[in-house]
Amino acid sequence: MRIGMMVDSYKPYISGITNYVEVNKKYLEEAGHEVFVFTFGDVEFQDDEPNIIRSPGLPIADTGFYLSMRYSREAKELLQTMDVVHVHHPFLSGRLALRYCRPKNIPIIFTNHTRYDLYAQAYLPLMPDEVSVGLLQSYMPPFCKAMDMVVTPSAGMAKVLRELKVESPVEIVPNGIDLSNFQAAKPLLRKNHGFKADDILIVYAGRIALEKNLPFLIESFSGVAKAIPSVRLLLIGGGVKQYEEDIREFIAEQDTAERIHMIGRVPYHELPSYVAMCDIFATASVTEVHPLSVIEAMGAGLPVMGIESVGVGDTVQDGITGYLSTEDLPAFTAKLTRLCLEPELRKQMSASARRESFAYAIERTTSLMAQKYTALAHGDIPRKRNLHSRLQEILEKFLS
Repeated sequence: MRIGMMVDSYKPYISGITNYVEVNKKYLEEAGHEVFVFTFGDVEFQDDEPNIIRSPGLPIADTGFYLSMRYSREAKELLQTMDVVHVHHPFLSGRLALRYCRPKNIPIIFTNHTRYDLYAQAYLPLMPDEVSVGLLQSYMPPFCKAMDMVVTPSAGMAKVLRELKVESPVEIVPNGIDLSNFQAAKPLLRKNHGFKADDILIVYAGRIALEKNLPFLIESFSGVAKAIPSVRLLLIGGGVKQYEEDIREFIAEQDTAERIHMIGRVPYHELPSYVAMCDIFATASVTEVHPLSVIEAMGAGLPVMGIESVGVGDTVQDGITGYLSTEDLPAFTAKLTRLCLEPELRKQMSASARRESFAYAIERTTSLMAQKYTALAHGDIPRKRNLHSRLQEILEKFLS
């Protein structure tokens, strides 16, 4: 089967969606499928994997995203030879999937990976919430209705889609992760990185970005650090340079700044050893849909400290695989402090976290998704084809 993955951005940009597509592509190819990734970006970029199809676009600052409203002719023609297309961003890629694939009666799956309602609030703070949510409520229902299948990684995200007035059936398929490297990770030697054997290391791994709520996490850590001299915070990841600098300045303002370590980006194959070196994984993000970094940390045996929200709340079992708190600084800090002070509790949660992570193993989730691809490609699931589709086909012929 020929499978097309459509994303607005891909490597070298690092994100949960990039990781999801890369890992699923690998396992689908090992199962005998042909998988192509269609994206925008530098067409001269040398990829380290086959079948990455880039169309030129206008770079948006240093975000890693490119703006374009069309694929190159070669990319479009190749896309239209797919047996099934899987869309991972609803706006640019989603519209192009409908434009290019619907006239050819190619089935389209859309996975909603992102809390676009909260991203809008984070990046457009001057826009009233009612306006940003209203725009999504206008866009998402007809877009999802046009898909042959809508998928979300968690029950919480399915509920969010309902709140955005999406009425289409929604399938829940967790985003799989190759956990083998995390489950078998050999911890880095602490002394080689300036840490003591009895230090309590709290780690955050992910993008350094506005929506990750890092000032909240840093403030909470500072509260913990005032009570526990041996605690340290590691921030692993990168982001837009200006925001990285903002976070560095915010850290410098803290009384405990010398115990907060911004590691920066590390190669993905090295990340498991960094995580395994630590004692606790912490995140204050409330915008996750399916938190890959949380699941990876669980695979490495780390208890998780997070905020009760879609994604994190769907993944972490409060009191079993970690702790969940409201987005209240004293409450979050109190639970994080308890995790630091009780090594036996961490040990129990570590075993539970490792065990629960197997539900997200890539072998399992890729098999589930492949079954859905096959059902759509073979016509076992009815496809969307209406008057709009036929008009789009006529328009595409005219524009070709």
